[in-house]
Amino acid sequence: MGMPDDDILAPRKSRSGSSSRARFSRDEARGPIIDQEGHEIRPESLEQGFREFRFEFGQGGPFGNLTREQRIARLEAIAKLLDVAFILPGTNIRYGIDGLIGLIPVVGDIITTAISLWLVREARALGAPWHITARMLGNVAVDGVVGLVPFAGDAFDVMFRANMRNVRLLRRWLEKQPRM
Repeated sequence: MGMPDDDILAPRKSRSGSSSRARFSRDEARGPIIDQEGHEIRPESLEQGFREFRFEFGQGGPFGNLTREQRIARLEAIAKLLDVAFILPGTNIRYGIDGLIGLIPVVGDIITTAISLWLVREARALGAPWHITARMLGNVAVDGVVGLVPFAGDAFDVMFRANMRNVRLLRRWLEKQPRM
């Protein structure tokens, strides 16, 4: 014997006729707090722990406090992941997640263009002059606009490799700069 369809769609009321859901106010005690080993945790220690626990996304976060060389290495790694991370089996054609994400119409191209723009922003933060940044933005724009065309744009994404071009532009400019 199965459950009637009415019981599936609307839960049964309790025998007392009132709702079975307990309603607590925020300040009302709900009983002891127990950890995974079954020990009671005092509420004061929880409040203290929450005051000490925080995220800092400023300079001390996972993307801050990197040396110039580490930042450049990170940009190169991201560009390789986006443009040349994989090899098409049986060929010498390399592609990255830019080509894969770009297969999702419109949204995929917006996502990959946003990541590419972040790479340009990082290059600017490394001190790249306006003419290098403008060429990098041009590469991203061409990649983003042509990438919007279904299938042909995705093939273009695989062959054009805007992120690798941009990292190469940045690397060439950095090599010409005097070391400090």
